[in-house]
Amino acid sequence: MDITVYNVYSKYLREKFGEKVYKLPISLPLTCPNRDGCVGTGGCIYCGEEGGSFENLPSTLSVKEQVLKNREYISRRYKAKKFISYFQSFTNTYLPLEDFEKYVEESIVDGVVGISISTRPDCINDGYLEYLAYIRDKYNLEITIELGLQTVNYHTLRKINRGHSLAEFIDAVIRNKKYGIRTCTHLILNLPWDTMEDVIENAKILSALGVDEVKLHALYIVEGTELGRIYKEGEIKLISKEEYKERVIAFLEYLDEEIVIQRIIGRAPEENALFVNWNESWWKIRDEIVSEMEEKNTRQGIRCNYLNGKALKLKKIKE
Repeated sequence: MDITVYNVYSKYLREKFGEKVYKLPISLPLTCPNRDGCVGTGGCIYCGEEGGSFENLPSTLSVKEQVLKNREYISRRYKAKKFISYFQSFTNTYLPLEDFEKYVEESIVDGVVGISISTRPDCINDGYLEYLAYIRDKYNLEITIELGLQTVNYHTLRKINRGHSLAEFIDAVIRNKKYGIRTCTHLILNLPWDTMEDVIENAKILSALGVDEVKLHALYIVEGTELGRIYKEGEIKLISKEEYKERVIAFLEYLDEEIVIQRIIGRAPEENALFVNWNESWWKIRDEIVSEMEEKNTRQGIRCNYLNGKALKLKKIKE
């Protein structure tokens, strides 16, 4: 599907690297600070035992083994030549810096043009960023930190047991920029405690901070999690698919048009799931959103008129 209503990630990669680029997922044997008692226990209320991934190779394999196996498979299936090593599950900067450096070095093999690292905003510091800037320059790589935020509503952050507030996210984005490291922000637009107002504020804050990329998820609920418990007991109510589509469209309209969109709804595991994408394929919902935006003649950034005093200027013009 040729998507023109928002700034598509695959198009960005193709324009930058001259061809399609594929991610090589990597799992490390680690955890999160809100699981082990450092900032909390139990983890995020929606997070299962697999963390943010369900299709990775096991972390018992070395990083190099995972990268080479995935590279071989994707190269054979898609005739791919360029790749991004993607440290995906849990908090990949929540380990000693020397171990982190070793893992990153192992992930740099022939064909790798970038490295993406999933982590938490409160697990970013200058030591890691200095090293990543060094690696970027040494190997001519694009480095992206993928920050799990989920929402800018700090009351909701507390309810989902994130273990950090909005402030840590803002600090992480500013530090990434200081070192020339790209930031991709993960958001869930249908958290039960968030409203459309929160969705729009998500877009406004990310635009004001000048993040580079966004990855949207629809909340999925897994058996055995705290979220699963309160869902089964009727303590929360999820929005409809139609309202989710409305939220995505509003978010994109208020988001700076320069920000790259990695995805507008995620794939999710169906095994042990109590709720996944309204029992529909992720790509079908994505296509419906794109079609609705085309029908309404709207696009990403069309309502991004609130920065640099623009709202005040618009008011003066109307007067």
